[in-house]
Amino acid sequence: MAMDLNLLPLLLAVAEERNFRTAADRMGVTRSAVSQSIRRLEDQLGTALVLRTTRSVRLTEAGAALVGALQAPLTEIGGALEAAGAQERPRGHLRLTATSIAEPFLSGPLLAAFVQRHPHVTVDVTVTDEEFDIVAHGFDAGVRLGEVIEKDMIAVPVGRDQQERAAASPAYLARHGAPAHPRELVDHPCIGWRRAPELAPHRWEFVENDQPFDVAVQPGFTTNDLRLMIRMALAGAGITFAPEDCLREHFDDGSLVPLLDTFLPPFPGFFLYFPQRRNMAPKLRALVDHVRRFGDPRDAVAQSARGAPVS
Repeated sequence: MAMDLNLLPLLLAVAEERNFRTAADRMGVTRSAVSQSIRRLEDQLGTALVLRTTRSVRLTEAGAALVGALQAPLTEIGGALEAAGAQERPRGHLRLTATSIAEPFLSGPLLAAFVQRHPHVTVDVTVTDEEFDIVAHGFDAGVRLGEVIEKDMIAVPVGRDQQERAAASPAYLARHGAPAHPRELVDHPCIGWRRAPELAPHRWEFVENDQPFDVAVQPGFTTNDLRLMIRMALAGAGITFAPEDCLREHFDDGSLVPLLDTFLPPFPGFFLYFPQRRNMAPKLRALVDHVRRFGDPRDAVAQSARGAPVS
């Protein structure tokens, strides 16, 4: 039998309200529409479902049996909907990718505070400097410098503006002296970074009199590992070039010396980015909110050292 299932919610409303007008108001239709719908349902079934008088509405035996049969699965559906609503609590597996130089994100406190706050979310972070489509590769979000993020992505800043710094060890400077201008770097052994073996080393970018320029240093040592670059500089192998966050502890303890500071102004830093979604997964929304709330991870490190909460 072909049955118009759209009529069943109206029957349930009448059964619960015991009043056609109240049922109509609840369903957002006219009283006449409710009455006609019940009559159509009765005609399709070939039996009366509702007894109507000027003063009351009650179900027939057949009507009560049908309503009872409908309410059982609706109770199960309600439970399923409630469970689905519970999914609004952040849970599940969150796949992230971040560039190796994203120190504000990778330093530890930000991610540690997130997993402590959301124990039902498991986090997998792939650290890579390869640039790719995060959606096509199955990632929920990525962390990169703002200048390399596609324009169709939503981007949320992670930490403060960044600043590239040139640095060398005191032992190196004692042997070779310090360059006074970035163009003198071509006369120094440099420790460079490249994203992949088939690509040229990254050009070192500077600003003079508000005009940007870059220097194509010829590194005697090149790697795609930022930590190795810093270790080589600490060992006196030459001058390296990296984000200040990655060098700060070595500047503070004197094991590396900053160079050419006046040619290296701040620039927009790292961003958590993800595709625009109408209904964002709770696990990703939780991360976005956490990044916004967390502020600058460098401040959090200082707070943690003083015994203050990091989040």
